[in-house]
Amino acid sequence: MRLIKFLLFFISLAPTFVFASTDIQLDKAPIDTSDNASLQRGAQSFVNYCLTCHGASYMRYNRHQDIGLNNQEISERLILTGQKVGDIMFTAMKKGEAEEWFGVAPPDLSVIARSRGADWLYTYLRAFYRDESSSSGWNNLIFDRVAMPHVLYQLQGLQTLSIKSQDGSEVKELKLSVPGLLSKEEYDNFVADLVNYMVYLGEPHANYRKKLGVIVLIFLLGMLGLTYLLKREYWRDVH
Repeated sequence: MRLIKFLLFFISLAPTFVFASTDIQLDKAPIDTSDNASLQRGAQSFVNYCLTCHGASYMRYNRHQDIGLNNQEISERLILTGQKVGDIMFTAMKKGEAEEWFGVAPPDLSVIARSRGADWLYTYLRAFYRDESSSSGWNNLIFDRVAMPHVLYQLQGLQTLSIKSQDGSEVKELKLSVPGLLSKEEYDNFVADLVNYMVYLGEPHANYRKKLGVIVLIFLLGMLGLTYLLKREYWRDVH
């Protein structure tokens, strides 16, 4: 009986949770996992900026042959830790050290795009701002009190948060106070390639599956036409 009451109470709160999640306006991520050039740029950004702390333990380096890289290019451009082409993309950071430095171990990013969504990741990586009250000195507009520091700040620059009152409610805005190495458009394109790669990372065989699905549908349509002609031939004899 207590369990039923607890479940009913939790269900009654569900609309509140749903409403809260829709408060944040996410930017649309320009995803195209058929663009091998974008995926290659994203893969290189991933190993340079993400793989130091985060792993991708469901992915092997040699799988990047699917996006147009040969083994030599994979070794030269993606493997920075002396691993072999057939090895899994593990992080060099130990879990205990990560918990000591950040308070929590950074999550594995193999399926982060399937978990969070591409639009969330695209917005998140562009929504960091300086916050001296946090332990890392950083915060994020869509992930309050995030443990992760802004590892891309040199590229994006430093953003500050401003809060304005509009129609009786608070509106949060980010302003670039110190420019980075990239312009806003260049940084947005950089993040788009990185997120595009993480979408690919979550399901690297998706493009092949789609192509195979088209071939199967064409085959079935062809069989449907042959079956119809065969049906007409049989029924001609019946009549």
